[in-house]
This record gives sequence, structure tokens and C-alpha cells, in this order.
Amino acid sequence: MKKFLFIMAMAISTLSVSAQKNSTIDTLKVTTTPQMHCSGCENKIKSNLRFVKGMKKIETSVEKQQVTVIYDKKKSNYETIVAAFKKIGYEIKPVGKKKINN
Repeated sequence: MKKFLFIMAMAISTLSVSAQKNSTIDTLKVTTTPQMHCSGCENKIKSNLRFVKGMKKIETSVEKQQVTVIYDKKKSNYETIVAAFKKIGYEIKPVGKKKINN
């Protein structure tokens, strides 16, 4: 019985630590100006934004004219991402009604 309770306590603590890690992850969807028009544009964005601290995933879509950025809010923020885009020649505008929290 003691073993079972110990294992259950460990499982619960592992799940809570995992949930805390994921709570700092945020998603930002943006459009770019100038618009992306080829895979070269997509590669330029992906290859440069990957160096931003806290960057977890970058998805681009020429068809939708949209870039989705998944990042760690503890290591990066909206202004950092704007600056990273600006560095490679793009202005960004958030898509949708999501409020940006820094």
C-alpha cells in the first residue's frame, strides 16, 4: 500500500511539473509585410527566427500569408519577436483577436 501511494504521489508531482512548464508557452500568429511569396521567404524567416531565445517552433504558410510562432514567454516576448522580424526586413501584424500578453 505504501508503494502504491508513493508511486501515485510521484506521478501527480510529475504531471504538475509538466503542466507548469507548458504554462509559459505562448503562440503568436502574424502576417508579414512585405508578404511572403516563395519558399525562400519561408526559409529566411525560419532560419533567422530560430535564434530568438525561447523559440520553440516556427510554422510558415505562403498560401495563408501567415507565420505561427510558438515561444517561451519567460525567455522572449512580443517586442523581441517584432525586432527579430524587423532585422530581416519584415514588419508583422497579429492575426485574429488574441490579446498579446508580455
